[in-house]
Amino acid sequence: MNAKWICRVLVALACAGASGVVAAQGREFPSRPVRLVVPFPPGGSLDVVARPLAQKMSELMKQQVVVDYRAGASGNIGTELVARAPADGYTILINTLPLVVNPSLYSKLPFDVVRDFAPVSLLAAGPFVLVVHPSVPARSVKDLIALARARPGKMTYASAGSGTNLHVAAELFKNLTRTDILHIPYKGGGPALAAILSGESDLSFLGVVPASPYVAAGRMRALGVTGLKRTAVLPDVPTISEAGVPGYEFASWWGILAPAATPGEVVAALNGYMVKAMRSPDLESRLSTQGAEVIASSPQEFGSRLRAELAKYAKVVRENRLKIE
Repeated sequence: MNAKWICRVLVALACAGASGVVAAQGREFPSRPVRLVVPFPPGGSLDVVARPLAQKMSELMKQQVVVDYRAGASGNIGTELVARAPADGYTILINTLPLVVNPSLYSKLPFDVVRDFAPVSLLAAGPFVLVVHPSVPARSVKDLIALARARPGKMTYASAGSGTNLHVAAELFKNLTRTDILHIPYKGGGPALAAILSGESDLSFLGVVPASPYVAAGRMRALGVTGLKRTAVLPDVPTISEAGVPGYEFASWWGILAPAATPGEVVAALNGYMVKAMRSPDLESRLSTQGAEVIASSPQEFGSRLRAELAKYAKVVRENRLKIE
């Protein structure tokens, strides 16, 4: 054997060995519990997906997925925590619309959505529901519009914070109906829901699932859902569009991200577990009955969706003159 041939063999063996290490690392992940950061308090729409996903992934990975609530600043505190976490796949983020709205609402954020995160999967999407406290004398969307126009600046709506799903959904409603309703931001969907139950605020746009038991119990009244079609969770509640606001549509989504430098094979491993979890018959059925449509995308598809929505909501924020209060 000549020296050149021996050299080629040694290089090939070295490359094969390196590939084997990468493959082994992929197979070994995860070797310890994974932390799933939820950047809002318990009780909001993120819980609809976060808790059952964590349970199913724990079963599939043979490692516990710990749900860690890090609320504050419209989701920015928990989001920054993950952006600065070790890029090893053991700290991941579940987030929703504020991730793509906040960059336009805040003059400066301590993270960049595109630069600081690796998209893992767009999990699911679903509508919200417009609800009022029973003391509000409105039994339809048209009634509410008339009432708000008769009381400009007097009625209030509760949101989970500036830039959140609830805030954007309400501001779009105000814009299309030419109504003046005062925004009261709370620190999450759970506190916003509590504000409606107590009568502290007149109305809100809440997650369908968190709201539905209270609608059934008569503790809040549902006037319309925000999607283009009715939801099986509240089949008798019309869409806001069909109830008197043509063109109104708002739907949110839930997705998983990791720190930007997370190795590609770890992102792929996480995506594989998540897709399998989300498409399992029991979890898909559970989410369907709760008003969420399973998507379970690839990392590339979620990345494209994020970039498109950053541009979309920059326009929405500008046209609706949304601001941090």
